[in-house]
Amino acid sequence: MKMNKLFAGLLAVSLLAAGCNNSNSNSEGDSTETTASASTPAVNAVANPNLTNEQVMSNADAPVMTFTEMEHDFGDIKPGAVVKHTFTFKNTGKSPLIISNASATCGCTVPEWPKDPVAPGAEGKIDVQFDSHGKTGQQSKTITIEANTQPSTNQIAIKTNILPDMAANGPLRTQ
Repeated sequence: MKMNKLFAGLLAVSLLAAGCNNSNSNSEGDSTETTASASTPAVNAVANPNLTNEQVMSNADAPVMTFTEMEHDFGDIKPGAVVKHTFTFKNTGKSPLIISNASATCGCTVPEWPKDPVAPGAEGKIDVQFDSHGKTGQQSKTITIEANTQPSTNQIAIKTNILPDMAANGPLRTQ
C-alpha cells in the first residue's frame, strides 16, 4: 500500500517537472521561445486588476445612472401596509442606458424599471413597492440595478419602521 502511494507521488512529481519545462525544441534540436515577451500582450489576455498590476480603464462614453436620492425612508407604517416610492434617475452618460434587471434583498420588495433604453440626458423611474405583511420593527431593503453602466450595478434602498400590531396584542396597560 505504501509502495503504491510512493509510486503515485513520484509519478505526479515527474509529470509536474516535465510540464514545467520552459524550452521547446523543434525537430532540428534548435530551441524556440513560445512565451510572449513582457512588451507584447497576449492575444486573448483578460485585464483583471485582481491578478495583474493593470488599471481598468473606464469607458468615457458609458451611460451613468444619477439618482435624485439613493435612499427613501417611509417612516412609521402600520402592520400589513403596502407602500410605494418612485426613485428618479437621469442618464448623465453619453450613450443609451439599458437596465437588464432590478432585484431586491427580499421578496416583500418589488422593483419595476423601464424596459426601453434611457437616452443620454433623459430621465427614468424605478418604482419600488414594499409589502409589510409578516414584518415587524425596523426594516431596510436594498434594490440592486444591473445595467450597461460602469460599474454594472447600482444600488438604492428603502427603510421603514413597522409599528406594533395593536389588534393582535390588545391594549397596552401602564401601571
